[in-house]
Amino acid sequence: MKEEITIQWFPGHMTKTKRMMEKYLPMVDAVVEIIDARVPLSSRNPDIAALIDGKPNIVLMNKCDTADPAATERWIRELKKTSSAVVAADCKSGRGLDGFEPAVRQVLSELIEKYKAKGMGGRMLHLMVVGIPNVGKSSFINRMAGKKKAKVEDRPGVTRDKQWVQISDGIELLDMPGVLWPKFEDMSVGEKLAFTGAVKDDVVDTELLASRLLLLLREKYPDGVAEHYGISLDTPEEDAAMESGETLGCASGYELLMRIGKRRGMLMRGGDIDTERAAVCVLDEFRAGKLGRITLE
Repeated sequence: MKEEITIQWFPGHMTKTKRMMEKYLPMVDAVVEIIDARVPLSSRNPDIAALIDGKPNIVLMNKCDTADPAATERWIRELKKTSSAVVAADCKSGRGLDGFEPAVRQVLSELIEKYKAKGMGGRMLHLMVVGIPNVGKSSFINRMAGKKKAKVEDRPGVTRDKQWVQISDGIELLDMPGVLWPKFEDMSVGEKLAFTGAVKDDVVDTELLASRLLLLLREKYPDGVAEHYGISLDTPEEDAAMESGETLGCASGYELLMRIGKRRGMLMRGGDIDTERAAVCVLDEFRAGKLGRITLE
């Protein structure tokens, strides 16, 4: 029977953020929605799309340095069908962010010309930055501002209040707290967000989460996983199978986790494999891009 990731929800903060967005939307000219290039669909909160309906929107695909480049290109084409502009970038390194301001000015070209015609050519453009927790909003703002303006930590839920940040002579950003939705219709969406760290690890079973991630990676990027960890993805172990004459099949996610723990020497007193430590290792290395450039959808 397929096990599912259980996620505990705390909707109060989400409701507060939505109300804050509704309050400030009339004050901005466009919305910048930051998504995770590794899970472009799952990292888009449908509630945000409903809230910003009618406003020009720029989608910024963050973390492209750790995403599959071919998949990113396909997603750019898809997202352009429903967005004013799409920019692929990596906010930590700054790669690709040079295309952001030109995209903004292109999207708001009519408004800019309108201001010029009224003798207000230097009027500031105001943009609201939205997205789910831990998607990189603060890293984006800090890169664009050229110095540390917004608090950045590699965990969800760090930005808790509004911040206005000027990033150029003509553009100012309003940073909003990350917002998740109260309930997933498709639990695979919650899983993918947990894989990438958008959901706090302390509200999920990390061993189950890492096991489920390994199953997905085996399906989509088997060579990368096997090579990075130096393990077989088959079961039982190849040498044992050869001795017994058994046909090789696919290992379970937990079996893969145990192999990784054993390979890395993660043993507890008595020789048992520390699967909890191995799970943290797998999740951390995936999120850091150490398993290769991976897109999960």
